[in-house]
Amino acid sequence: MRSLILATCSAVALSLTACGGGGGNDAGPAPSTSSLSAAAQLGESLFNDPILSSTGAMSCASCHDKANHHAAPDARSVPAGADPGREAGRQAPSLQYLKFNTAFAFAGDGTPTGGFTWDGRATSLADQAGGPLLNPNEMANTSVEDVVAKLKRSAHAATFRAVFGSDILERPTDAFARLQFALQQYQLEDPDFAPFSSKFDLWQAGKAQLTAAELKGWSLFNDPNKGNCAACHVSTPTGGHPALFTDNTFDALGVPRNPEIQANADSNFYDLGLCGPSRTDLSGRTDLCGAFRVPSLRNVAKTAPYFHNGAIKTLTDAVRFYVRRDTHPEEWYPTDAAGTVLKFNDLPPAYRANVNVTEAPYNRKRGDAPALDDSEIADLVSFLNTLTDGYAP
Repeated sequence: MRSLILATCSAVALSLTACGGGGGNDAGPAPSTSSLSAAAQLGESLFNDPILSSTGAMSCASCHDKANHHAAPDARSVPAGADPGREAGRQAPSLQYLKFNTAFAFAGDGTPTGGFTWDGRATSLADQAGGPLLNPNEMANTSVEDVVAKLKRSAHAATFRAVFGSDILERPTDAFARLQFALQQYQLEDPDFAPFSSKFDLWQAGKAQLTAAELKGWSLFNDPNKGNCAACHVSTPTGGHPALFTDNTFDALGVPRNPEIQANADSNFYDLGLCGPSRTDLSGRTDLCGAFRVPSLRNVAKTAPYFHNGAIKTLTDAVRFYVRRDTHPEEWYPTDAAGTVLKFNDLPPAYRANVNVTEAPYNRKRGDAPALDDSEIADLVSFLNTLTDGYAP
């Protein structure tokens, strides 16, 4: 854990002294008796306190509810923002299991991997934590100084000084970095962010049995000619921990446009994932337009709606979209006046060739039989339900 703390401090440009708990002229508080470090305990308190939003009514937990696996607590396509009339641009995914992710990079074969948020632009959990605080459509603070002023007059000010130094709140840039660090440490240290306590995990450990339907779904999940889910949602242990059900890459799926999102009222607006508009450093990589991060499927049965824009509302429909997108496109996309299906309608025509159409189950044409029938879809959904944490035999 010590090496992990040092590494993550480096990610937010903190000194070793600050990471150890000191700062300014203070030696720092006595070691906590909790299983969490003092910084992580502070991070937990700040994660759940709405004081850091523009209106004082929205916290990190508003969109990442611990009771729902640190995912959104409701079925909105995208979360409401702190300011009236505002909303986040994308669906709020679960924060669980992100501690195993890495910074964004291109693999040796040119495949984009890693990163945090739907477009991978955040380099660490700390970087990711800072984004919503300053986003006008989320917590809507106007500046780093605005955030720190709220922190300074909050009930957490004394603890923040005790952990990070008596003068820390007089240095807004440093204070904001330590706020990010505290939120990161909470996510790194609290075991609730990676419990590995699902029925699947107990089955893998020989402590539970899957039903016939769940076993059939497991087989379909891994079959390269059927569900082929494991091609992106890797189902084998990696890195010394159980399967995360993601390969941390990016994929362009051609998810239908969601008219419930305010920004989509502008017919010229498109969320293009890796190539913008939220991410700007890859705007010239038009071959990446429409690609979004492949999320973990752990707790997927509890984290509807699905995909970056929340366009698909149920898990069964999410699976159906995968296997019927190309064979029955009229089920997912609108038609024009001539009756032509406007496939991949949430991408400009120039980028629709980026959509994945080569791997099963996408490698079929309109009118072909889908890779899975309704019974097999039900079995696959049964298996996906085994990935929900908190299973009690």
